[in-house]
Amino acid sequence: MLRWLLHNIPLFGWIRSYSKEEFTGDFKAGVVTGIMLIPQGMAYAVIAGVPPIYGLYAGLLPLVIYPFLGTSRHVSIGPVALDMIIIGSGVAALGLPAEQFIPAVIYLTLSAGILQILMGVFKLGFVFSFFSRPVIDGFTLAAPIIIAVSQLGNFTGISSDSSAHFFWVLHDIFSSLDVLHLPTLATGFASVVVLVVFKKWVKVIPGSIVVVAGGILASWLWNFSGMGMEIVADIPEGLPGFMLPMLDAGIMRELLPTSLTLALVQFMTLASLGKVFAMRHRYQINPNKELIALGSSNVGGSFFQSLPVTASFSRTSVAEESGSKTALTNMITALVVGLVLLFLTELFYFLPIPVLAAIIIVSAVNLVDVEEIRFLFEARRSEGTIAMITAGSTLIIGIQEGILLGIGASMLFMLFRLSRPEVAELGHIPGTQIYQNLERKQQAKRFEEVIILRVDASFSFVNADYFKKFILEQSHKQRRDIHFVVIDGSSINDLDTTAIDSVATIVDTLRGWDIELYFTGLKGPVRDVVKRSGLRDKIGRNHFYQTSHDAIKEILGELDVRDDGKRSEDYKRRVDEG
Repeated sequence: MLRWLLHNIPLFGWIRSYSKEEFTGDFKAGVVTGIMLIPQGMAYAVIAGVPPIYGLYAGLLPLVIYPFLGTSRHVSIGPVALDMIIIGSGVAALGLPAEQFIPAVIYLTLSAGILQILMGVFKLGFVFSFFSRPVIDGFTLAAPIIIAVSQLGNFTGISSDSSAHFFWVLHDIFSSLDVLHLPTLATGFASVVVLVVFKKWVKVIPGSIVVVAGGILASWLWNFSGMGMEIVADIPEGLPGFMLPMLDAGIMRELLPTSLTLALVQFMTLASLGKVFAMRHRYQINPNKELIALGSSNVGGSFFQSLPVTASFSRTSVAEESGSKTALTNMITALVVGLVLLFLTELFYFLPIPVLAAIIIVSAVNLVDVEEIRFLFEARRSEGTIAMITAGSTLIIGIQEGILLGIGASMLFMLFRLSRPEVAELGHIPGTQIYQNLERKQQAKRFEEVIILRVDASFSFVNADYFKKFILEQSHKQRRDIHFVVIDGSSINDLDTTAIDSVATIVDTLRGWDIELYFTGLKGPVRDVVKRSGLRDKIGRNHFYQTSHDAIKEILGELDVRDDGKRSEDYKRRVDEG
């Protein structure tokens, strides 16, 4: 039993050596992140379209469950803005009656958690690889813009549909400027100024705490509600009760795409952030166990009215700076939130909604990373293009569609690269046994009757026709009397049946032109395929060599015999000296 616990419950692995020094760091970090989570959680709940209290519920049980099962010692989990915009847009698109909106949101917590657990149990952590860096960067460029724009209604006092289609929100705002509520706008703008000032010059105190406290005080003193400004008003006191998330089966089916998107995006966030901090502190995380930990946190939280949770970049960074050592920091954070719910909810009655909108907008703007997009374009233009396709699709069509189109574009670009891989013509470096790309090495020299080609990809149905056409064209159009083609196959990792057929066609065509085909450097698994398929016998058993140099020596021997020993001495010496 103990062995099972140590193997399956990560907390039991590190808690045995847990020190007082680690607890001190975790306690300090947990208090700081708990204070941060209170205004953030309330603000993020607004993005999802539910009352602020549900953002605080998300800071309770999920944060207690994760440390038991999670393999990251540093991530701080809880509600995050990107998830809330997915939830808000996914549920709003169904046009549900008001009484079913909150149950639908809580159901998403449950269903996303179940999907994550199943993915972890069946070891599907590899799906993270489908989210290539350009897709992630494109999504994280568009999502903060959507988040910020979705709060313009709360920021200005103009009634607007908090939609993920930000063009519609902008249209609603600019077509209703005549009903702009100046006190709301002034409160929101002042909050933004304070947040920016504290972030830049007063980093010791979180700006969100200052604007929340200041907003509550100002609202109480000057009766903001009486001016027509929206405030948080009554917040239920106490901890959330047990509630089974139940919905009509039809609605559950309609929410499945949103659940799947949410499950994958949450894991993407947790895995990438966990990997960053694991590398920084030199330990390993287990993606499949992280899926189970995250899923369990969401499933457990859903029974107590929690919004979906995942890793938060801002709170994780603050926790690390505050001395966090282990995942126990999350439990301390949950304790802080629980104490607020038990004893301090009345303090938030007068909190102005534009203050929460300001917190969201500033946080969202800070997530926009234009430099990352610029780097992608500079490093590889195609990846910058994929990022912009993802971002544009997310902005114009929707979040789920944008992510799927980004993944699709990434796959198409990958297939295009595979279908037209690099095939380099090699030349011999005199005095060595080295053969390098003629276009990159000026000292590399051709052999008069030999073409040496290096294939830098697996040889499969995707690129078989391209390889065949390239090899035949090179053999046909070279202005030399070619009699041998040597393919350096050291980079070929696979050979499927379509590629085998193409090679057979190449062999027949080249022999019709009095040209022999040789292979060098094939890996063991590829050699096995060549042998089992009968390709080795068709090409000739003596046409396979370990290195290009071995093949060239054999070819020069054949040429020497063919020419009655009249082969150029200089030509032979180049090879012999190598």
